[in-house]
Parts: sequence; structure tokens; C-alpha cells
Amino acid sequence: MKINKNIIKELNDYLDEFNLTEIEYTEKDVKVKVSKSRISKNIETVAHSIERKTIKDEVLIDSSKKINSPIIGTAYLAPEPGGKKFIEVGQKIKKGDTVMIVEAMKTMNHIPSQLDGVVKEICVEDGQPVEFGQTIATVV
Repeated sequence: MKINKNIIKELNDYLDEFNLTEIEYTEKDVKVKVSKSRISKNIETVAHSIERKTIKDEVLIDSSKKINSPIIGTAYLAPEPGGKKFIEVGQKIKKGDTVMIVEAMKTMNHIPSQLDGVVKEICVEDGQPVEFGQTIATVV
């Protein structure tokens, strides 16, 4: 079978013209698929956004400390549905106070605060899945 290079060239031109990453052409029993990687453009965009974020982060000084989840599971902000939440924004907490419950494998794990301070932000919603090391709350 002989490959028609003109079709490939034309498809390649379409990739550039319409900013596509892949195009496919079928005629009778001949099927031609042409694709290009756009990684270099994406890397430039990501690098630029990281650079802007770094500059922004350097300007903002945040004195808050993070409370992280020690396990993977589902976060619950109260001991029972509709119950009083363990912590609220603006509440003063001490090291060892229960911040929330993380359910893992049908076991309810009380997550204690590793810090003293005032709750600045609760970073998860009730019933939301959490990952190991994910910030669940911040205190100042």
C-alpha cells in the first residue's frame, strides 16, 4: 500500500490552522490519523502561572497554621447529623480538642487539634472525602 503524503501534509496543516492536537481522515478502506503534542505550549503556560503565583505568595504573609488530616476517609464536622459542630470559625481551640471525625473503613476517628489558637477557616465540607495530609482547618 502506498501512502499519499499530500493527505498527511494537508492534515498536518489543518492541525496548525485550527489549533488541533489530532485529526483523522477516512476514505474507503484507508484511514489516516495525524496528531501533535502541545506539551511545550502547556508547559510555558503552567510555568508562567506558577511564576505569577509565586510572586503573589511572596507579597502575602499568612501567619495561620494548618491542621492536616492524618488519614484518608470521609470528614464529618459534627458527631451526628444535625448535631453541634466540633469547631466553628472564630472559636478558640486547644491542642487535643477534637476538630472533626474522619471515617475510614467504617471506623470513626476523632481528629485532635495539633495546635492552640483561633479557628480561621474550616477547609472541608461535612461528608467530603479527605486525603492524607490534606489541610482540614487553619488556626491563627
